[in-house]
Amino acid sequence: WLDELGDPYTRTAADIDGRVGIDWGVYGVPETFVVGRDGRIAYKHIGPMTPEFVREKLLPMIGALR
Repeated sequence: WLDELGDPYTRTAADIDGRVGIDWGVYGVPETFVVGRDGRIAYKHIGPMTPEFVREKLLPMIGALR
């Protein structure tokens, strides 16, 4: 399956010493971050993603950041 469709996890990261999590203010899951082109956090969403949230807030925000 991976050979045919590709491995979606080839670009994952590990926060071995926990520093990135601390710097980003991560304290629980689920959390979603929108990162701007400048590498700064543009938005942090705490909690599950709902279809309404994606449609009404997340997609417009991503569009505005382009």
